[in-house]
Amino acid sequence: MTAAAERRRGLGPVAAHLLFAVFLACMAVATSAGPAPVDAVLEGRVRDVAVRLRCTVCQDRTIADADSGLAMDLKAEIRERLSAGETVAQVTEFMVARYGDFVHYKPPLKSITWLWAAPFVLLVGGLGALLVMLQRRRGGETRPPASVP
Repeated sequence: MTAAAERRRGLGPVAAHLLFAVFLACMAVATSAGPAPVDAVLEGRVRDVAVRLRCTVCQDRTIADADSGLAMDLKAEIRERLSAGETVAQVTEFMVARYGDFVHYKPPLKSITWLWAAPFVLLVGGLGALLVMLQRRRGGETRPPASVP
């Protein structure tokens, strides 16, 4: 086989790989583009609601800041409800009814939310009991032994 024939034969796989790489790059750009905001006022209201709610997947981020699939869906749900005429309070009530008080980024203080403090209360109580036990033990060792008559 001649050198020219080998060069032509080797060009096919290189071109195919190059074409595939361009295709993947185009797909990545096409899927990462989000929906264009239609109404700036509506988007501002969506942002105001989304900042107050927690992403239940990320848990340490608000819906507005999270980029998970669920956060995107929840933002779309908020947008739909606000554009349908619901108030911010109604949208928030819907989210709480669906996901519970945990969806609030700053949950309200209720009797059930006091249970979140239980591990800390138990820890402090256990440390207090340990300190009392150690003080009693230390106090027992420093006393002089009782003399036997």
